[in-house]
Amino acid sequence: MARASTRPTSRDVARAAGVSQAAVSLVLGDKWRGRVSETTAQRVREAADSLGYRPNLAARNLRLGRTRTVLLVVPALTTEFFAGVYTGAARVAGRHGFGVVLYPSPEGIGPARDPFASAQAALDGVIASSMAADALSAIRGDQLPLVMLDSDPAAGVGAATVNLDIADGVRQVARHLLDLGHRRFLHLAADVASWTFEVRARELAARLEGVPGASLRTVSSPISIRGAEAAAGAALAGGNRPTAVVCDDDQLAAGAYKAARRLGLRIPDDLSVTGLDDLALATAIDPELTTVRFDAELFGERGMRALLAVLEQRAPEADDIPVDLVVRGSTGPAPD
Repeated sequence: MARASTRPTSRDVARAAGVSQAAVSLVLGDKWRGRVSETTAQRVREAADSLGYRPNLAARNLRLGRTRTVLLVVPALTTEFFAGVYTGAARVAGRHGFGVVLYPSPEGIGPARDPFASAQAALDGVIASSMAADALSAIRGDQLPLVMLDSDPAAGVGAATVNLDIADGVRQVARHLLDLGHRRFLHLAADVASWTFEVRARELAARLEGVPGASLRTVSSPISIRGAEAAAGAALAGGNRPTAVVCDDDQLAAGAYKAARRLGLRIPDDLSVTGLDDLALATAIDPELTTVRFDAELFGERGMRALLAVLEQRAPEADDIPVDLVVRGSTGPAPD
């Protein structure tokens, strides 16, 4: 008769990592900071992963009154960005014995309906991406811990926030285009009443204000290639045509490409185009798109780490996540 396999224990992990069982408990309970080194913590995590160790959480769940389940609320699943956020959040959650349920809100950025009979009984916390805190009131009430991603830090009463450095991304775009000699700008703005898009508009206007000869026109578009093609086409067909189009999103940039080509404009000879996100789409169009890269998986990881900190009554990391301008073929010197 075959002998039943034995599940690895915390003692096995400690032996494999060359540390004490207490150190294993601290690391896998995410209480190691200030007690063991980052190198030791990484060694413990690697040993646990290689052994396939999973802590028995039943007793701890009963003691803490936790379900070990987190809800990630997103306004849509129209691009791979939110899939990356989920992947990063789930990776960190799994290391700590949590599961993540992904919930695309039927109302977009509007008030999200409770997907459970009682979310407060089913969940330990909520992470919401690109939404306002008050849109989550039906789900979290005044009880569930909330972490907001890509949201206004000043509006999240009782919530922690994790943000990408969107403003710096727009600054990098503006500086790049100004250095290329562009002075007539079109801002193809997402037609979404959201803090993250307000930051983009505000920062772009601030970067161009006071630059001699600079002008800025803004037109709004739904976040779709077809909608952006129509909006950009109307703006580009008029007089005093812009030489650079700054798009709030890579999908909008793809729509601007189509509009430009329909009007016989060459990119980047006649018109430079930039995006934000660095989706797979950015390298699928020709020429490849100059855009700002957002690390969606790191964003999700930081969001989950912030929620763990809130659950353990620790202060989450405070710094915004840096972003990078990726210069490709869609931008060039301003035409004479």
